[in-house]
Amino acid sequence: MTGSEAPPSFRLAYVPGVTPDKWVRIWNERLPDVPLSVTRVPAAGAAGVLLAGDADAGVVRLPVDRTVLSAIPLYTETTVVVIPKDHLVTAADEVGVEDLADEIVLHPLDDVLDWDGLPGRPALERPATTADAVELVAAGIGVLLVPLSLARLHHRRDLTYRTVTDAPESGVALSWPEDAHTDRVEDFIGIVRGRTVNSTRGRQPDPARSKSGRAEGAAAPTRHKPATGKQAGGAARRGAGGNPRSGNGKSGNRKSGSGKGGSGRGGGRGKPRGR
Repeated sequence: MTGSEAPPSFRLAYVPGVTPDKWVRIWNERLPDVPLSVTRVPAAGAAGVLLAGDADAGVVRLPVDRTVLSAIPLYTETTVVVIPKDHLVTAADEVGVEDLADEIVLHPLDDVLDWDGLPGRPALERPATTADAVELVAAGIGVLLVPLSLARLHHRRDLTYRTVTDAPESGVALSWPEDAHTDRVEDFIGIVRGRTVNSTRGRQPDPARSKSGRAEGAAAPTRHKPATGKQAGGAARRGAGGNPRSGNGKSGNRKSGSGKGGSGRGGGRGKPRGR
């Protein structure tokens, strides 16, 4: 699909924990005539939203199916363990998975971490959502491992978190359908990658302008090379009929009829001739 088929608006989906506010603000500043709508979708349902055409692009969690979706990784989040403020784990700034071996570790159905094997002891039932799991942590039922952004999203005054150094991490990416790379998608890619407003990467340049940035057919600006000392002195002598008083250097400071410079016919540096 080419840019000519791009819709008059742009629809962005994003998953919980992601905060696209900065990108939305920049979009509204650069493209005020193209409305941008944002919709939060469950992490597990983000790919379906994109493939169904309900969003033009999405800020999603990796991995994605690269056979049908394109993706540009944006960043990777640290994993933390959510615990009550009076939990023993709070005594350390960070912990390892083995430090949670005796803990009941909650594993919600919408977990976004790719575990080879869950740490700790499993709960009797899996909570339906991360929000439900946070409530169970507050009730003293167990602990919860999540990306840092989700711990902040579900913040409670009676809970805190600590970094888990050897847990799987969650990558976040900008994704869109493989066959729907429109100019609007490229505009948003430029924003999340920090391109300037004048960048033409990924977009067709204005055919009326050449590579130098001038309109085709426009004359190149004339640039004058600064004259060297000898050239400036020669030009001054020619312009003054060969009178060295108009040149640069010591001879230009000689006054007519003075004892040192005389009339300065040759502009010599020797002693003035007697008369």
